[in-house]
Amino acid sequence: MMSEHTYERPDNTRTVIFLLLILACMIGLVWASVPLYKLFCAVTGYGGTTQQAVAGQDIPVLDRDMRISFNADIDPSLPWYFKPVQRSVTIKVGEEALVFYRAVNNSDETITGTATFNVTPYKAGGYFNKIECFCFTEQTLKPGQSVDMPVTFYVDPELDKDEHLDEVKEITLSYTFFRSDEEE
Repeated sequence: MMSEHTYERPDNTRTVIFLLLILACMIGLVWASVPLYKLFCAVTGYGGTTQQAVAGQDIPVLDRDMRISFNADIDPSLPWYFKPVQRSVTIKVGEEALVFYRAVNNSDETITGTATFNVTPYKAGGYFNKIECFCFTEQTLKPGQSVDMPVTFYVDPELDKDEHLDEVKEITLSYTFFRSDEEE
């Protein structure tokens, strides 16, 4: 004797809604990952990200020398000359220093550029404090215009308390200039 069983399809609505919520969360995390990573790097100094400081703070100067070297690169789509005016300086930890980078627009058009930066060794990034920097704003140069752009900085004396940085005698501050997003 055959029993009559009817097969009912399960309602997949809950499963679809659950999967769509997971997908929405994943898209949200992807969208937020870059700003969250930048915030993380700015707070911790991770990845060579420097700290932004305020001028006029009473900062102790230690009897520890630190050589600061400067590097400059340009994205190939930007027709500028860009180099540090001096290749390096030796300062005391805690001492404020002022250096310049020179930029020249070698094209026949006005171009706006923006600079990204990092510090190596990366573990020193959280102790490298910039007070003033051309990288905080976009730079617009007219055809043939040359400009010396200042960077005022110091190395935080807290670096001396970090046992992982005892061997650090040199820090390199590196910039790369790109054509501004609005320009492209």
